[in-house]
Amino acid sequence: MTVRRTLGTIPNLISVSRVALAAGFVATSATEMRVGIIGAAAITDFLDGWIARRAKVTSRWGAMIDPIADRFFVLTVVATMLFTGMIGTGAYFVLISRDLATAVGFLVAKTIPWLRGVTFKARVSGKVVTVLQLLTLLSVLVVPAATPWLVALVGVASVLSIADYTLALWRARAR
Repeated sequence: MTVRRTLGTIPNLISVSRVALAAGFVATSATEMRVGIIGAAAITDFLDGWIARRAKVTSRWGAMIDPIADRFFVLTVVATMLFTGMIGTGAYFVLISRDLATAVGFLVAKTIPWLRGVTFKARVSGKVVTVLQLLTLLSVLVVPAATPWLVALVGVASVLSIADYTLALWRARAR
C-alpha cells in the first residue's frame, strides 16, 4: 500500500477532520455550536479507530495521525477557553498535563538510543483521559458548576495515565 493510499483512508480523513473542528471552535462563540463541535470531535475520535479496525485499514500513519489530531483539538479548545476567560490557568495546565508529559516522553524516547525501537501504542488510560477532557470541556460550556470536579478527575486520571505510559515504555524497552 502506498503512502498516499494509506494517508487517504476514510479513518485518517475522519481523524484530520478534528483539525477543522478545532478551527470551527475558535471561529464561533455560540455555545450551542461549540457544544456540537466538541460532540462531533468525540464522535470522530471513536469512529476513526472503529472504522479502521472493522475495515482492516489500520496503518502506521493512522496510528500517528489520530493522537496528533486529538491533541491538536483538545489543546486548541483548552487554549481558547483559557484566552476567553472560561477556565483559569490552573485548569488549563491540569487539562493539558497528560498531553505535555506524553509529548516529552515521546521526544525523550526518540533521543535515547536504547528506547528508539519502542513503539508507542494507545493505552486505555490515555483514552480515559481523553474522554474526561472532552466531558470537562463540555461541562465548561453547559454545567460550569461541575467543571472543578471534572478538572480534578482529569488531573488524577492524567497522573495515572502518565505512570501507565511510563511503565509500558520501561517494560517495552526491556524486550
